[in-house]
Amino acid sequence: QVQLVESGGGLVQPGGSLRLSCAASGSIFSIYDMGWYRQAPGKQREFVAIISSGGSTNYLDSVKGRFTISRDNAKKTVRLQMNSLKVEDTAVYYCTQFSPSRPWGQGTQVTVSS
Repeated sequence: QVQLVESGGGLVQPGGSLRLSCAASGSIFSIYDMGWYRQAPGKQREFVAIISSGGSTNYLDSVKGRFTISRDNAKKTVRLQMNSLKVEDTAVYYCTQFSPSRPWGQGTQVTVSS
């Protein structure tokens, strides 16, 4: 059973940066696509970024050019570098693995506020 644990959230001012990490347990990591989603208060969870097993990436339009997803298969970790953060990026951020069981992490809070 794969478990995902996110870290790196926090409070940051507009224009600031944060780096989220998601550590996966289990023996199989490299063959699956990994993704980040977020959920703001009162809103549905939305897709943020995805990285394929081969390293291809795709992003929500509103974060393109500001966020970068990456993966380290040796460390079974996926990261989300978030730059030029905006108030509207405030949300709980979740990582997920696109495997048959589709596990989710517990989430990490990102708050962008002055």
